[in-house]
Amino acid sequence: MRYTLLLHYEELDAETLGAEALEEGQAAFASYAATLHAAGVLIAAEVLQPSAVSTTVRVRDGALQVQDGPFVDTKEQLGGTVVIDVADLDAAIGFARQAPPAFWGTVEVRPGAVFTVDGVWTPNR
Repeated sequence: MRYTLLLHYEELDAETLGAEALEEGQAAFASYAATLHAAGVLIAAEVLQPSAVSTTVRVRDGALQVQDGPFVDTKEQLGGTVVIDVADLDAAIGFARQAPPAFWGTVEVRPGAVFTVDGVWTPNR
């Protein structure tokens, strides 16, 4: 069975976090990824870019509602993820609009970033 591990932690930028803590965190995640890989259980790992660059999609009374940034006025919890590879944000919104939670919850569209073995974070384009 596949499981998605949704990692929740306080969103801090590199300056607020500090260079030493950032370096320790990157080393910890690299070690964790190496452990998962060595165990043969790592399928994919993706770090989400900050919630400030997300887009939320809802359909209410048949009307599409698109909001930049996180939908902060909610008590909804993250319940799952779907990773898609599309041309642009408009295409992503089109698929998000079709997701069942768009009709009774919220679908957040957030670009990811890729962490490479050499420790570089690269935003998806």
